[in-house]
Amino acid sequence: MGYLLVAFPLAMAALAFAVPSNRWRPWLLPIGAAVHLALVVTALSQPRDVPASWFGGWLILDALGKLVLGYLSSFFFLCSLYAPGYLALRSERSNRVICSNLFASLSMMTLVTLSHHLGLMWVAMEATTLASAPSLYFNHNPRSLEATWKYLVLCSVGLALALLGSLFLAYSSLKAGSESTLLFDQLVKDASHLSPPWLHAAFVLLFIGYGTKMGLAPMHTWKPDAYGEAPGLVGALLAGGVTSCAFLAILRVYQIGRAGSEAEFARGAMIAIGLFSMAVAAVFMVRQRDFKRMLAYSSVEHMGILVLGIGIGGAAVFGALLHLINNGLTKGVLFLSSGNIHRAYESKFVDDVRGAIRRVPLSGTMFLAGFIAITGSPPFGPFVSEFTIVNEAFSSGQFFVAGGFLALLCVVFFGIGSAVLAVVQGEPPIDAPVNGFHDSVSTGAPVVLFMILVLLLGVYIPPPLEALLRDAAAFVEVQR
Repeated sequence: MGYLLVAFPLAMAALAFAVPSNRWRPWLLPIGAAVHLALVVTALSQPRDVPASWFGGWLILDALGKLVLGYLSSFFFLCSLYAPGYLALRSERSNRVICSNLFASLSMMTLVTLSHHLGLMWVAMEATTLASAPSLYFNHNPRSLEATWKYLVLCSVGLALALLGSLFLAYSSLKAGSESTLLFDQLVKDASHLSPPWLHAAFVLLFIGYGTKMGLAPMHTWKPDAYGEAPGLVGALLAGGVTSCAFLAILRVYQIGRAGSEAEFARGAMIAIGLFSMAVAAVFMVRQRDFKRMLAYSSVEHMGILVLGIGIGGAAVFGALLHLINNGLTKGVLFLSSGNIHRAYESKFVDDVRGAIRRVPLSGTMFLAGFIAITGSPPFGPFVSEFTIVNEAFSSGQFFVAGGFLALLCVVFFGIGSAVLAVVQGEPPIDAPVNGFHDSVSTGAPVVLFMILVLLLGVYIPPPLEALLRDAAAFVEVQR
């Protein structure tokens, strides 16, 4: 099954590249995504006691991998429903590359969730960069070209540091007199015997390296350009998919550090970088005039929340894993609805876009609802996960962390709110371009589906999902 989960999207990528019809090719995305989701559901239904293993332990579907893989496949499927309608509107451009690359990205993201060899995981992470980069250039203009190169160069530099950190981990085994290995389970098992200086250096390099791909501050500088210039569909997959894989990689590294001599240092570093990311995002969101770049800084903020929850520990780990899902689904609402608004007005600047609720009622309403959700307001999913994190911070006596977290959430609320309200309220400008774009089932229904899930997770967590979350949280926290 593990081979098929990775190979099937690659086969679909090859098929999408071979199909000659620009009109019918996008429909392969929802079809292929549905089959991949069915394969994932089958894999998740296997017994929980013994994780499935392939390639001599290089590929394992453990509790953490199950949660992230199930989320990623579901998220990609929902995004794929948007693709045919959007690409039909962009019929002037060939969609061969973007369709093929989206499938290739799904394959490599799947490989990241299954990888239990740090070298293989690094290869898969680098492959997600290479597979997703051409999609950023879909608009074929100088700004999108610049954004593509920034994404490639900065993420590759970060991943080069992660590769060096992986080598340091292997060398730490040699320094301790053991056989060098990059197998995750063996590293966790032998963590207490690893050379502390080399383990410390490895953790720092791996955290910075994968933190760059995740978009944590101050390694986030590729995000505003990439998210600002990418199509809404691609931005959603970057914000909810690729960065989630980087977070998973950080969790793998955290488990090694926690099992060794770096537990307190790792938690302290995550709390510091988490709060710093939130602070940087808050500063840049205030009076932000480009609403797609604003979503990039929102992503920086929420990546900070994820590592902050892990650093706090305890119940906050459950909250962070739940927030991984809530943030991704809400970003699906925001990126797809903002893409529709951008399409209607042919601008992504607040000064040019007003009265979106009147011009594109469904997209404008979803954009407003997405703002309320992403800022942690009830009754939406992010409120539950953020409340879980801050409640654990107070319960564990980390009052300064909890206070800083709440203060930054308030700044972010007003920063995002000023831009979103300016976009959705008022009358559309009389000089706004009339291009015939309007809300439709093909571009609106996926946004509504995302919003329904965000609302559902705010009032009810289905038992199968809760079981996956608890298993994954226990897997991250347990000392093995």
